[in-house]
Amino acid sequence: MDFFFNIFHTLSHGLVGYLIPFLFVLTVVVFFHELGHFLVARWVGVRVLTFSLGFGPELFGFNDRTGTRWKLSAIPLGGYVKFFGDASEASTPAPEVLAAMSEKERQDSFHHKSVARRAAIVAAGPIANFILAIVIFGGLFTFYGKPNTSARVDAVQANSAAAAAGFKPGDIVTSIDGETIETFVDMQRIVSTRAGEQLHFTVKRGGHVEKLTATPELREVKDSFNNVHKIGVLGISRSSTPGEHAVERVDPATGLWLGVRETWFIAKSTVLYIGDIFTRRASADQLGGPIRIAQISGQVATIGLAALVHLTAVLSVSIGLLNLFPVPMLDGGHLLFYSVEAIRGRPLSERSQEMGFRVGLALVLMLMVFATYNDILHLAGS
Repeated sequence: MDFFFNIFHTLSHGLVGYLIPFLFVLTVVVFFHELGHFLVARWVGVRVLTFSLGFGPELFGFNDRTGTRWKLSAIPLGGYVKFFGDASEASTPAPEVLAAMSEKERQDSFHHKSVARRAAIVAAGPIANFILAIVIFGGLFTFYGKPNTSARVDAVQANSAAAAAGFKPGDIVTSIDGETIETFVDMQRIVSTRAGEQLHFTVKRGGHVEKLTATPELREVKDSFNNVHKIGVLGISRSSTPGEHAVERVDPATGLWLGVRETWFIAKSTVLYIGDIFTRRASADQLGGPIRIAQISGQVATIGLAALVHLTAVLSVSIGLLNLFPVPMLDGGHLLFYSVEAIRGRPLSERSQEMGFRVGLALVLMLMVFATYNDILHLAGS
């Protein structure tokens, strides 16, 4: 009984507080993703029939001067751009319609464009997500600053991975596996995503340089909202010292460069985590779906607008990366088909493409069901 009570209490208590931030975050991310498809399609001469935020019945919309229907739909879990010649929102071709097109209509058709142009249109969505993330991160670094607390070890927990490796108070970490460490946050981010992996540290100890090897332990850690995260932990801590600057503002150019680095770090960490799931080095219970995103959006919104915008950038990277997976129905699946077409000199047969889209749809649905199942377990335990 407690299982269902926890779920009902969490959802009912935070419905409004979760819903508005969730819609804000998801709408921004989806809009820029679809805008990437839309702009490149128009640039290469493809007629765009529909630009939709959400799926299902239309709530309201309008037609622009080129005939594109811009609309907001009832189910706010994504969006799509439908091109001239598409049979569905997933950009599957309509063979009978394509065959009956006049020469003039073919010039406006997505499926009559070259492989390179179709690939550019499809890739533009994820690329737009990455650009959005870079701009957001860059703006946050510029206007709010970046963490600037040195990677100094002030305390070492007994019987921890750090203690076993020989860390001592006063050590300053300068690199991990050859990657330069500038701040304590830099070190935390790498360690938290590398549980169970042997890491090689370079530290300054007094006037000497020491080489240490440590393997972060996987632990369950609760954040300020009591959400449980499984992360790698060394067992060291850093205390704030009066006079040290915790945050440093940067110029816009530096902010954008840091935005690129941040986007790359999130994308790389995500890929490594997914790889660890397949090799059974990590548990898939950290994968979340719409319910978890809604909950986190509501929690983050209580911190402030900057935190919510930061979450938008993180989600934008995740959505862009997810769409690049080579699964039919996703952008990466289309790019896979176009790669095969470029190599063969002709597209795959209609039956092969249809089977591919069916398999892709099944995989996407299974992922959504699994993520939602994780969300329900997470809510029940909160």
